[in-house]
Amino acid sequence: MKYCLLFLFFLSLSTLSMAQTGKLKGTVSDQKGGKAQYVNVLIEGSAKGTLTDKDGEYVLDDIPVGEHTVKISSFTYAPISKVVVIRNGETTVLDVSVTEDELQLQTVEILGRAETSYKNTNSFIGTKSSTPLRDVPQSIGYVTKELALDQGAYTVNDVVKNVSGVNQFTFYNDITIRGHRIKGQDISGNLVNGMRAFTSFWKQQLIPHIERVEVIKGPASALFGNASAGGTINRVTKKPLREKRQSISSTVGSFNTFRMLGDFTGPMTQDEKLLYRLNLGYENSGSFRDLQYAKNLVVAPSFSFLPSEKTLLNFDVVYQKSDGMLDRGQAVFGNGDLFSVPISKSINAVNDYLKEESLNVTISLRHEITDGLSFNSVFMRSDYSEDLQEHRGNNKFANLGDGSLDIEKVEMRMGIRQRSWSNNNFSNYFNYDFSTGDVDHKLLVGYDYFQQTLHPGGSQLQARGYLTADRTGSINSYNPANRELYALDADGNPIPVVPHFDLTDPYGNQLRDISKYIYSNRSFPQSSLYSHGVYVQEQMKIGKLRVLLGLRQEYYTDLLNYKTDSEEKVTQDALIPRVGVVYSLTPNINLYGTYVQGYQPQTATVINNPEAGGPFDPLTSELKEVGVKSDWFEGRLSATMAFYYLTEKGALYNANSPGNPDLLVQTGKDLSKGAELDLVGRIIDNWSVIVNYAYNKATIEESDDENLVGRQKPNAPKHAGNFWTKYIISEGNLKGLGFGLGGNFVTERFGSLGATDEPPVFPGYELVNAAVYYKIDKFQIQMNFNNIFDKTHWVGGYDYIRAFPGAPRNVMTTVSYTF
Repeated sequence: MKYCLLFLFFLSLSTLSMAQTGKLKGTVSDQKGGKAQYVNVLIEGSAKGTLTDKDGEYVLDDIPVGEHTVKISSFTYAPISKVVVIRNGETTVLDVSVTEDELQLQTVEILGRAETSYKNTNSFIGTKSSTPLRDVPQSIGYVTKELALDQGAYTVNDVVKNVSGVNQFTFYNDITIRGHRIKGQDISGNLVNGMRAFTSFWKQQLIPHIERVEVIKGPASALFGNASAGGTINRVTKKPLREKRQSISSTVGSFNTFRMLGDFTGPMTQDEKLLYRLNLGYENSGSFRDLQYAKNLVVAPSFSFLPSEKTLLNFDVVYQKSDGMLDRGQAVFGNGDLFSVPISKSINAVNDYLKEESLNVTISLRHEITDGLSFNSVFMRSDYSEDLQEHRGNNKFANLGDGSLDIEKVEMRMGIRQRSWSNNNFSNYFNYDFSTGDVDHKLLVGYDYFQQTLHPGGSQLQARGYLTADRTGSINSYNPANRELYALDADGNPIPVVPHFDLTDPYGNQLRDISKYIYSNRSFPQSSLYSHGVYVQEQMKIGKLRVLLGLRQEYYTDLLNYKTDSEEKVTQDALIPRVGVVYSLTPNINLYGTYVQGYQPQTATVINNPEAGGPFDPLTSELKEVGVKSDWFEGRLSATMAFYYLTEKGALYNANSPGNPDLLVQTGKDLSKGAELDLVGRIIDNWSVIVNYAYNKATIEESDDENLVGRQKPNAPKHAGNFWTKYIISEGNLKGLGFGLGGNFVTERFGSLGATDEPPVFPGYELVNAAVYYKIDKFQIQMNFNNIFDKTHWVGGYDYIRAFPGAPRNVMTTVSYTF
């Protein structure tokens, strides 16, 4: 038997050695005779495939002899198939011409992006239709999945440095755009596929399933209604592709990091009318911060159904589960010395935890009714739940008996909280493309609806303050004038309900006996809010001039005491205009200008919270912006320069009051003005680059608190910049070896503005990062070196009890396989 097996083995080797193969090459051009770059060329029924180069040329080696079907496709061009005959040892030439695909005009993003570079050509978010970015009269920044992978980025916060004017505010899902803060749970600043999804505020959003992160600079209220003044972040999930692609990768590195990712896509049927994509992500990582860890799971399937050329349907699901600990930041001594306590020290207890789950389900439809007229509909259901147990600072240092503070101890509180929300929103709109004489029109008319509900059962147990004299109750704050009301220790100091955290104690993160605390119980009454709006937008093209006109009527309603006998409606509404122009100075340079108003209502929960100090007016904003957008190196590199003047009225800030952590202060008027530069793309095929710089003077112009007037807004640097470049050796013995180098800088920033004296100042910093890549066949290994010079820095913060340090030097190694 063993001789038979040996014979078969050598026979198979002999057969393989005599396999007959040939070569296929050619050029793909468009209807105008131009080069069709980066188009997929695939041999049907095999793993053979490639992309055309910058000259539209391609070469496929070692193709078995015989008749084969060659498929040519991309996001930009209509797919075609050609039959070729491959002969042994010969080169077959197949030149083809492709035509623009109607799907490039899809007004709902149903099919995936086939581009594989740092550059993204089109966007749906700026106009609710596929529009070249340089034809949109507003600055839109973005980060593609390719850039995120090259930098070893895993969260939205990791990649925002690649967009000018965008910076972290804290550790959380919490950033600033042009000096205006956007929180993760803030429906006015966070979108998924153009829809409002409920996301975690406490944990940064993962991106293994994200195609690109987009940032609309300035208010986007004319299209989306409730929108932040600084801008809106849109995360575009990966959609199915017509061609088969599969990849897996694993990352290990500093802080006990371990990650596994999978990305699988392709047709599910032979006629390619049903496509799929499945993205999987798993993380089990530690942190440079004491006790912090992250166990994350992402499961994101997506299906596209193309029953005809006129109808497209997509079903998209993203499930995320997170297990970790809420990190409220670094506490340092009360003298304001940020270096007085190691950046690794947290004030959590070892038995703290934060468990979160979210589910987003989206259904998207596009149907072409007649030539030029299409109907688009999107529905998203978003669910989020939170289960939290934490020890945190009470926004002040420990009280001594005489009323002074011990600046080396933090007054603590402890909470146990559970809550869950759901969002339902749908958007329906028509796009109509038509011409009148020499004027081309693109008309958009739509209606959308959004509802958010806090479900019943939400509640919190909270322990804080100081023990009463009989030690059976608690008082939230200490008043030395009434010392007889408090329990005092042997030194005459008030005894806290939750023991103070001693910043000098190296073993302060011990297990806490939470059963000994005295709790107050707070319920979160069931609540609901909804908004809806009608909008119209006209894009006209007259020769070299493009004009965009938009108008939206928005209605916003908060329901207080939801589903009770005392239910009450709090309503707000606004009429929101948008005007923009683009002028093509040359074939590759466009000038643009825009004027748009923004609107962001205060929620009824804030308006009617007696401890917040309201009522408060809604936020309104106004943007005036001019700039230039251009493409270089045959369209491989894009550049945007923007100059803006942005005002906002009614912003809320935490007053940083030790006795009332819910107290807010509303400013009269904020002003952001500055300039931004973004360069992104390829200089040559194997040399990619991204560069950005922002100057942003974001100040408070009017306020009832005179101490705030003239101050730079919190965590808004005046200067910030970033660059990253990657070069891959494409020929010779070192073919496949590549190098990445980058750096970013941020100038100093203020913390909270609520204090009556000077606010905390977080110093500026400069970081240098690098990477090494090596690719051979279907394998790639890369090493990312972050913060090479081990610079101690702070990405943001509120005060000296809640400062947020950045990661020290770390190394990540990733191995990827594509098949």
